[in-house]
Amino acid sequence: MNIREATREDFEQIWPIFHEIAAAGETYAYQRDIGKDEARRLWMDVPRKTYVFEENGEILGTYYIKTNQPGPGEHVCNCGYMVSSAARGRGLATAMCEHSQGIARDLGYKAMQFNFVASSNEGAVRLWHRLGFQTVGRLPGAFHHPTKGYVDALVMYKWLEVSTE
Repeated sequence: MNIREATREDFEQIWPIFHEIAAAGETYAYQRDIGKDEARRLWMDVPRKTYVFEENGEILGTYYIKTNQPGPGEHVCNCGYMVSSAARGRGLATAMCEHSQGIARDLGYKAMQFNFVASSNEGAVRLWHRLGFQTVGRLPGAFHHPTKGYVDALVMYKWLEVSTE
């Protein structure tokens, strides 16, 4: 297992993962027919950093980290994670989330927020709770799932600073 910062060339292996997840329309609020160039921009250019989970030269997962809001909110980061369908259930999302929290601290962030977690993505919701995130908001019917219809979107948050008291 190797989690490392992504290079521009890595997007060729990230794209099939991104495309599969976006096209399914079940977890991310991306257009289901998003093009490769726009996906590259959103996953590689907009974030502060992008990482890949690599095994034997194959990228099995990826995540980005970016500032959630500028100015008074710049101490809070946002991350997005994607795992190849062939590698799900192996703990990659857990490893990437734990890794991203360390990176967030190294970059000076004090908290991490997930803005729009589809409530129907029960595995992710369970995992984020297990990793210490709290559901701090619920947006009724805000996510349009392709088979379940309008489901709630959750705002999930974790303070990363360790208290010294």
